[in-house]
Amino acid sequence: MVEPKPKKVEVSNLRLSYGKKEVIHGISFDIRQSEIFAIIGPAQSAKTSLLKCINRTLDFVPGAKVSGVIKVDGQDVSKMKNVYELRRKIGMVAPLPVGLPLSIYDNVAFAPRAAGMRNKRALDALVERCLTQAALWDEVKDRLDSLGTKLCLDEFSIAIDPVTTMRIEEVLKQLREKITIILVTNLVQQARRLADRTMFLWNGEIVEMGTNDVMFSEHPQNRQTYEYVNGIFG
Repeated sequence: MVEPKPKKVEVSNLRLSYGKKEVIHGISFDIRQSEIFAIIGPAQSAKTSLLKCINRTLDFVPGAKVSGVIKVDGQDVSKMKNVYELRRKIGMVAPLPVGLPLSIYDNVAFAPRAAGMRNKRALDALVERCLTQAALWDEVKDRLDSLGTKLCLDEFSIAIDPVTTMRIEEVLKQLREKITIILVTNLVQQARRLADRTMFLWNGEIVEMGTNDVMFSEHPQNRQTYEYVNGIFG
């Protein structure tokens, strides 16, 4: 019998309100170390808000109120004094890229430099590795000095290109060996291809959560799950 992997993220009775409107209604779940955990659901189901609760970027939203407990590596994130360390630990990739008004190279090197990396050779290697993993190296290797904000505009359409999507998915599979990945996606088949487990979130509540062989089978536990993953609604 295979031992379950340690818990990386533990969420217990999480509630989130924007002003008087509650958008997450007391949900509980856990995410295991070195797994790809997909979150699917229609628009306005609080998927992104949930991520912001985990890395506390919700702190920037006036009127947002969170209750319940979220633990990362056993630590309650609400009690962490160094929130910047938490956000370095839990990166978040937004659907629309936003570049700094710096070169492509300097955009990638910005965070490592801020963390104290100064060796040019090490920075060069890191920039190449990051851009390769993002499936961008071949596209930008000859124009690393060009403006990074232009890259965001140029590559926006590539985000939906099937070939590039497949390349990025392969990178995510490789990264699973080193990090835990929470994948919020509107592409149900992408969750099916990549995730170890999937959670179906609807209107701030968990409809169903489980391994993909159950979630995407002909007989998931909840009829709504079957209808959503098969495109009957949503």
